[in-house]
Amino acid sequence: MQHLRRLRLHVRDRHVVMDNGILRVTLSKPDGTVTGIRYNGIDNLLEVLNEESDRGYWDLVWSPPGSTVTTGTFERIVGTNFKVVVESEEQIELSFSRTWDTSVEGKLAPLNIDKRFVMLSGCSGFYSYAIYEHLEGWPGFNLDETRIAFKLRKDKFHYMAMADNRQRYMPLPDDRLPGRGQQLAYPEAVLLVNPVEPEFKGEVDDKYQYSCENKDLKLHGWICMDPPLGFWQISPSSEFRSGGPLKQNLTSHVGPTTLAMFISAHYAGLDLVPKFGEGEPWKKVFGPVFMYLNSAMEGDDSLSLWEDAKKQVLDEVQSWPYSFPESEDFPPSAERGNVSGRLLVKDRYISYDYVPASGAYVGLAPPGEIGSWQRECKDYQFWTRADEEGFFFINDIRAGDYNLYAWIPGFIGDYLSEDSITITSGCFIYMGNLVYEPPRNGPTLWEIGIPDRSAGEFYIPDPNPKYINKLYVNHPDRFRQYGLWERYAELYPNGDLIYTVGESDYTKDWFFAQVTRKKDDKTYQGTTWQIKFKLDMLNPTGTYKLRLALASAAQAELEVRVNISDENPPLFSSGLIGSDNAIARHGIHGLYWLFNVDIGGTLLVRGNNIIYLTQANSTSPFQGVMYDYIRLEGPQIDLSPN
Repeated sequence: MQHLRRLRLHVRDRHVVMDNGILRVTLSKPDGTVTGIRYNGIDNLLEVLNEESDRGYWDLVWSPPGSTVTTGTFERIVGTNFKVVVESEEQIELSFSRTWDTSVEGKLAPLNIDKRFVMLSGCSGFYSYAIYEHLEGWPGFNLDETRIAFKLRKDKFHYMAMADNRQRYMPLPDDRLPGRGQQLAYPEAVLLVNPVEPEFKGEVDDKYQYSCENKDLKLHGWICMDPPLGFWQISPSSEFRSGGPLKQNLTSHVGPTTLAMFISAHYAGLDLVPKFGEGEPWKKVFGPVFMYLNSAMEGDDSLSLWEDAKKQVLDEVQSWPYSFPESEDFPPSAERGNVSGRLLVKDRYISYDYVPASGAYVGLAPPGEIGSWQRECKDYQFWTRADEEGFFFINDIRAGDYNLYAWIPGFIGDYLSEDSITITSGCFIYMGNLVYEPPRNGPTLWEIGIPDRSAGEFYIPDPNPKYINKLYVNHPDRFRQYGLWERYAELYPNGDLIYTVGESDYTKDWFFAQVTRKKDDKTYQGTTWQIKFKLDMLNPTGTYKLRLALASAAQAELEVRVNISDENPPLFSSGLIGSDNAIARHGIHGLYWLFNVDIGGTLLVRGNNIIYLTQANSTSPFQGVMYDYIRLEGPQIDLSPN
């Protein structure tokens, strides 16, 4: 039977077919859209009811320079030139490229784009990557989003999986249409009122309930039960994604749709949109990502396909960076560099000794400011986790100039290496012991929460019973339920949240998001939370420090007052900050903010004090902040040994 497994390429007038005996992939020519995937006896896994151009494709959204929105011009990337890059017994690599010139100015994003599709002998799937290039002399623009989308057959694929505890039977796309679905506060969220399958009645469907952080975004896809087979999207690396390890992206959702997201403003806003100036040279490789197909024997548990796909992820990660891409813009492992070292923490108010930065997120990203990695979206980033002793190893880094960045669960702020690091082909750089000194003025008088860049430790209410996604009932990610922002006013109908240090419990008494309050006339008002605390001793000439670490901000204006609730102007105002929309998108964080507020000792009293936190902007239900961690420090004291 071995002759059936030969790699074959068929080039026709309007289509090209790659076939390795396991699967057969058909692409339009020269467009480069995937029109058909034949596998395991099914002639086409993609949605045959859709036009050929609407099955498997690369797309982007772009805007003119200076745009203040992230919803610009949608464009499927259509190739105009087809080329066979490699045709051998082991590999087929195809190129579908398009070249920009001034004749299409204003109509197409000013980018040269070369989409590549790769099939390997004996491999149950295919790969895709692309090279984007903006040349000197070309007009500026914003690249709001770019991704690969696959739309599978709705009569075959009904079960979606993206994590061990995030998988379920999904509604049909028909269930979201008027008559079967009722749109909620925004178009993506739909209440299923008359679904085709009655079991889904009364549930909410929203693609943002299936978002995932880059660090965990390695595998997601769909299972067909008859015959039992899986279609999976595997990303062995996030080096080409924007925003670092905590950036959240869409995965798979009702369609059945599977996405490979590369650039998006989701959970971040305009900050994560690359903005290219006129004539700014830029080139980037997105991918490769792997579309993996697997099947089970009749009678076997179809969910075993998820377990098999997880094993395949390990193989793909082991193989990264892939050796097969033919583009000179994708360097193999031998042409990349490596960095190692140890990160320690120096906080004398916790320990006289250096503390290992256990579990620190350590990464190389383009040179920038403290914490700039989370808004970096043009180039490559390489991240790892330090071990319990703070040792880290970052392998297979593309050549170039970087800073080393880090943040450590349990500590506020960000580490930034003083000097930039130049990675060269084959280098091994040992950085020795690096020391992070987190922001610290004096001893901790009290604290609320855990500094981990998430609001997940705070009180997350049960959803309104009318708006439930059954997947997230009794689930660690209970924050992914729809409409939780409306629960605040129901829990605090007569006044805003009051938290008493030493008595209150932040897991029960601190609502996960400081949102606006909806009034009877359908308008909204800002909210003021109080932190009550007692000072047994007071240094009236000293400076106290309030640390406000935010996990999210959406069109928010955070004001701080001390002991005078109507003080104007406030002691501190953040100004208008944030557009990450995490409240509406069922996130538990967006982008991280850290504010440090000086409180003069004369503003405080010995005995009972109150800090007032006001979120003042109030024109929508989605404006607000999520706190990561709050700490009040006393004035500096001498910690030198006697």
